[in-house]
Amino acid sequence: MKNTPFTQKHLSLGAKMAEFAGFNMPISYTGINDEHLTVRKNVGVFDVSHMGEFVLKGDKALELIQRLTSNDASKLLAGGVQYSCIPNKSGGIVDDLLVYCLEPNQSYMLVVNAGNIDKDWNWFVENNIHGVEMHNISSKTGLLAIQGPSATKVIQSLTEMDILNLKYYTFVKGSFAGIENVLISATGYTGAGGVELYFEDKDNHADIIWDAIFEAGSTHGIKPIGLGARDTLRLEMGFCLYGNEINDETSPIEAGLGWITKFTKDFSSRDIFEKQKMNGVTKKLIGFEMIDKGIARHDYEICDEAGTTIGKVTSGTQSPSLGKAIGIGYVAVNQATIGHSIYIKVRNSLLKATIVKIPFE
Repeated sequence: MKNTPFTQKHLSLGAKMAEFAGFNMPISYTGINDEHLTVRKNVGVFDVSHMGEFVLKGDKALELIQRLTSNDASKLLAGGVQYSCIPNKSGGIVDDLLVYCLEPNQSYMLVVNAGNIDKDWNWFVENNIHGVEMHNISSKTGLLAIQGPSATKVIQSLTEMDILNLKYYTFVKGSFAGIENVLISATGYTGAGGVELYFEDKDNHADIIWDAIFEAGSTHGIKPIGLGARDTLRLEMGFCLYGNEINDETSPIEAGLGWITKFTKDFSSRDIFEKQKMNGVTKKLIGFEMIDKGIARHDYEICDEAGTTIGKVTSGTQSPSLGKAIGIGYVAVNQATIGHSIYIKVRNSLLKATIVKIPFE
């Protein structure tokens, strides 16, 4: 397994570790519920250095991004960030990603999922017909997500950059905790507010940054947070996870990601998605709350009252914030109405649930 710049920190803190996307990652420290509520109420720090980062440069960089992603990156100004996806050529999704505009029309950073780094890189290489300058900086980039209502206060105390007024999905770059060229973006995967912090992994920068953040956050109840709580936090918000809600066979239209699918440009699978937008799809991603006692797990069947299979669960958990079992899954469109009763097949039982709006509340 690969290590991140913070692996020794996790081990010294007694984290429960496990393999994730080929990396030795912390799953939890004090427990998923405690860590989850820490982020919702105060501030928590996630090591997400396993994520992948590519830098694309040159006159054709934007053209390549436009051709290979679904959103319209031409709208990005310097310091802007955009959520998008990489469609394949058969109506599915290679990956979802963030696009950072370092310099309009000239320089961009793409942030991709850890498990898809090689697949995404190869996809861009294969389709780089104009020889765009590309750099895979994943292995030398450290990344922390500082999330929660007190996150920006903690981070602001360590830099002269204006973090408190940083608009959602924008970024700044400068000195942080005495380290130069640190990129801080108002992004995250929790719905609790906060920032993500990118830096070059060299000269003990990881230890300096980690220690500075935890010292600054000591009066705010700061804690390290594992991937277990990261998943429950994103699930409460209804955020898609690659490999669960989206994959090589799922379209962004089916996944409720029509808002990142712009038909003002040409890109892979555009015709397929445009037809889906116009004619409708056969399945739809929905959120649900359990009525009967039980937790819906990934790949459990979703049925109607008669027990006929109408879909499948993609993610499910007991919500630490809401105190009830929730889930996300795909069902046939004619069964996807808010308030409609569905049934989750658990072993030989059908447990009742209700379709609700997401994010959950």
